Amino acid sequence: MRYTFLLYSNPADFAHMGPDDWVEMKAVYGQYIGALQEAGIFVDTDWLHPADTATTLSLKGGEKEVQDGPVAETRETLGGYFVIDVPDLDAAMAWAEKCPAAQMGKIEIRASAMESV
Repeated sequence: MRYTFLLYSNPADFAHMGPDDWVEMKAVYGQYIGALQEAGIFVDTDWLHPADTATTLSLKGGEKEVQDGPVAETRETLGGYFVIDVPDLDAAMAWAEKCPAAQMGKIEIRASAMESV
């Protein structure tokens, strides 16, 4: 079953980071991606631009509404995601615990709805 990890963190926690810190962080995530690939469960991942660069669109009520920025202003924002393919939620949670994002923020774990349709 596919599970998506939605990685949330507070951008202010990264404001102090310099170029060397980012290189180190990329290496840590690279090791995690390598472990997922070696286990044969890696599907996809990506880092997202900051939430203040988002554009939000809605056609609710038949009217097109576009707003700059995220849906809601919050301290923690969605910064990236992982998609893995594992047997069950317990396995997904075990891999989420190993994700570097768990040390810096929160990981929301969601099962793919398409597999149950």
